[in-house]
Amino acid sequence: MNISADQIFTINDEATFNKVALTVFRHQAENCAIYQAYINNLKIDFLRIDHYTQIPFLPISFFKSHQLLSSATEPEITFSSSGTTGQITSKHLVSDVSVYQKSYNKAFELFYGKLDDLCILALLPSYLEREGSSLIYMVDDLLKQSQHPQSGYFLHDLAHLYSTLLTLKAAKQKTLLIGVTYALLDFVEQFQIDFPELIIMETGGMKGKRKEMVREELHETLCSGFRVENIHSEYGMTELLSQGYSYGQGIFNCPPWMKILLRDTSDPLSLVKGKQSGGINVIDLANFNSCSFIATQDLGKVYEDGSFEVLGRFDNADVRGCNLLVQ
Repeated sequence: MNISADQIFTINDEATFNKVALTVFRHQAENCAIYQAYINNLKIDFLRIDHYTQIPFLPISFFKSHQLLSSATEPEITFSSSGTTGQITSKHLVSDVSVYQKSYNKAFELFYGKLDDLCILALLPSYLEREGSSLIYMVDDLLKQSQHPQSGYFLHDLAHLYSTLLTLKAAKQKTLLIGVTYALLDFVEQFQIDFPELIIMETGGMKGKRKEMVREELHETLCSGFRVENIHSEYGMTELLSQGYSYGQGIFNCPPWMKILLRDTSDPLSLVKGKQSGGINVIDLANFNSCSFIATQDLGKVYEDGSFEVLGRFDNADVRGCNLLVQ
């Protein structure tokens, strides 16, 4: 059963999504040993599944304990999650990194347009200080594609970032500042800038540097510091090859080859219907060489138009969802 990137990235309607999702699912049920064992243990006949809502989702924790591959090709790269000393991290083996490149490039262009006229500034110290970050891989490539001479990383030099932002504001340059949450907060504590056209994209995470904040408080603080109306966000993770993006208010949208479903917090094999919140299940069809159907540790809400909101995380990463910590 052959799957090509073209099949994934030309999806443009629900029927095509379902058809491709079933093709990917059957491929992974036959070729990903861990996923196959999981399906067998659930006593599910994968050949009887005829809609993506019936597909079983693999708990994301399997990426910490097993190698998840649906391809016989040796991995070109391995992405790893961040973690404190001694903590087991997730490993995502990527057989064909060009699929990841197509995924983030197509999604970025879909949400933000061409890179040619965009200056990209990256404030991602905790990601840069370790190896194996899929986010840094993506940002590295976006920076190379940006033709603006001032695009680049700002590790800890916040004063240089401030002066660069002033220059770009004066030039009326379209600019994106992508930053880890705690570093953006560090910046607005030291500097204030009135740059309403600036796009601020926070990637989430205090990385143990600061006390966690609810989204409303965080975004209000950043909006005040940069004098912008909204804070954009990226929803991605080591175990995925696709990202969702938010233009503000914490409401995310997915590219056409990615979809969010919600599972019942007390019955992880059942999907939530209506307006209830639930555990976030992700379908990422770009991840066809690994596992495309992942039950994350996030809690969320999905709206009628397919957009979604992240409300918090399962306490202690409990995939059964008995205890919930809502931020």
